Amino acid sequence: MIDGNTEIIAHIGYPTHTFTAPKIYNPYFESIGLNAVVVPMGCRAENYPHLLRSVFSLENIRGALVTMPHKVTTVGLLDEISPTARVAGACNAVKRLPDGRLAGDMFDGTGFVRGMRRKGFEAQGATALVVGSGGVGSAIAASLAQAGIGALMLFDLNEAACAALAARLRANFPAVTVQTGSRDPAGHRLVVNATPLGMQPDDPCPIDVERIESQAFVGEVVLKAEGTALLAAARARGCRTLVGTDMLIEMIPPYLEFFGLPTTDADTLRRVARLES
Repeated sequence: MIDGNTEIIAHIGYPTHTFTAPKIYNPYFESIGLNAVVVPMGCRAENYPHLLRSVFSLENIRGALVTMPHKVTTVGLLDEISPTARVAGACNAVKRLPDGRLAGDMFDGTGFVRGMRRKGFEAQGATALVVGSGGVGSAIAASLAQAGIGALMLFDLNEAACAALAARLRANFPAVTVQTGSRDPAGHRLVVNATPLGMQPDDPCPIDVERIESQAFVGEVVLKAEGTALLAAARARGCRTLVGTDMLIEMIPPYLEFFGLPTTDADTLRRVARLES
């Protein structure tokens, strides 16, 4: 029941028709009797800087979830960002500090690493291919480096973005071997699609599935609970997989902690949102 005491968490991105977070957060808030609501807010890139500051002028704003295409832009709009967001070059969570400054963090990579660990895959010493160097791909690469990955191969059609991410990773994680320029999955124990390809049924596959080894772990960021064509093909080869909703679910507990709200676990979130495990 929304009333005059309801706190708002803005979910900002464009387009909004793919947003899954409100279907998870809001049932959870209702289940614990918390008077808060996640509200989708569609905002095009050119209007975003003005909107972000404006939404935090509201007195009943608790925070903001930030998604495509604004994660990279957000870093330059805040007064304070976490080390993870700095290395990733992207931010997906914003809150207002007591002194009025805006602070941000990045949880995409955290959610991905938590999700793959839940599925039994550990990054320590492994080699990984991450295709996509935008906000989510950068965050995943940073979190994998933090989790002890041995080597990273980065690929993006935007070569400048890929090179910039590689430079930040090398500067902050000198023990990790970082290379760029290839999306060949052969020889990698972990393969990640961090691009939007897979959102539409006719999207081309971002990775040559025939080159993925059967013992590899394949992760996806596209938010489809049933998975994508890439994951279906990977499973057919015997690979373990992580769907985008797994990543989303696993990042919600640290999100809640960031916003100072009662936290929970992935199993509870799946149950209250009636999601398949």
